[in-house]
Amino acid sequence: MRLGLNFGYWGSSKADHVALAQEAERLGYHSLWTAEAYGSDCITPLTWLAAKTTRIHVGSAIMQMPARTPAMTAMTAATLDLLSGGRMLLGLGVSGPQVVEGWHGVPYGKPLVRTREYVEIVRDILKREKPLEHHGEHYDIPVRGGTGLGKPLKLIIHPLRAHIPIYLAAIGPKNVALAAEIADGWLPIFFSPRRMDVYREWLAEGFARANESGGGLRLDGSGGNKSLENFDIAPGVMVNVGNDVNECRNAVKPHLALYVGGMGARDRNFYFNLVCRYGYEDAAHKIQDLYLAGRKAEAVAAVPDALVDDVSLCGPKERIAEMLEPWRSSGITTLMCHTSDPVAIRTMAELVA
Repeated sequence: MRLGLNFGYWGSSKADHVALAQEAERLGYHSLWTAEAYGSDCITPLTWLAAKTTRIHVGSAIMQMPARTPAMTAMTAATLDLLSGGRMLLGLGVSGPQVVEGWHGVPYGKPLVRTREYVEIVRDILKREKPLEHHGEHYDIPVRGGTGLGKPLKLIIHPLRAHIPIYLAAIGPKNVALAAEIADGWLPIFFSPRRMDVYREWLAEGFARANESGGGLRLDGSGGNKSLENFDIAPGVMVNVGNDVNECRNAVKPHLALYVGGMGARDRNFYFNLVCRYGYEDAAHKIQDLYLAGRKAEAVAAVPDALVDDVSLCGPKERIAEMLEPWRSSGITTLMCHTSDPVAIRTMAELVA
């Protein structure tokens, strides 16, 4: 199990991300990741971090697919991969209806169809084998019904790598299966290693489809039998190191309350559905009811300690060392730490060494 460091949205803390990135590289972390919603984008700070480091991989967690055409994403990934010397990891996700339609102003559509087409187009562009043509339900390239002047084009630059690893953010059954089928890795949020059985069947379904179709790409881009052995599972985990366990847990609870309670409409909240699958249905309803009623402090207080311990690492170093065992045995390959605390970054490096 290797370590990644996720900074989330740029500017969300006063931490010196460059210094933290350089420390993570010194400690042997595998990768750095940045996120986007409707504030900072993820690529600008990722480029900045790549310029200030030399070996560590840099990943988007995630680039929102509805915010960019597949061609723009392929251009961006190829460019940053060239500039960084082959360190780019392309994390993609569909986001949610509120952001997609309320911020980007495009229909949410069918996320599974969009994702499949999007990844196919990005891969075709990076391979640079022929001019791009794709006529699907979501993307029509060259577009029909326009001026009639559009023509198939090929990427001008020659990518450093024809296969840049693609990761998909997914938490629902069909989306997780799709990630296993068409991507090189999976970025789960609020992952619980004690409940890997929730995901194992979905992953197996995706691997089977990939292998049956002959498209079972391994992490290095080659074909072969796709399985957990050659697929990067890279969950995010919030890390809070401190002597007071409850104080550390309380630092996590507002984040969980926001996502379970308010990140989506009442009947369309993927994070709410996830914690229900984990067995916290009563707590999830209470958190959501309180959050949507504007009683956010009460929603935070309603987050169970057990849920926090399921999806995060909180407390003294010795406690975190014990809590890491289920993560090690779950089959994940990259543990993506969410923290801006240098002590936590060093503690995780010592424990995972």
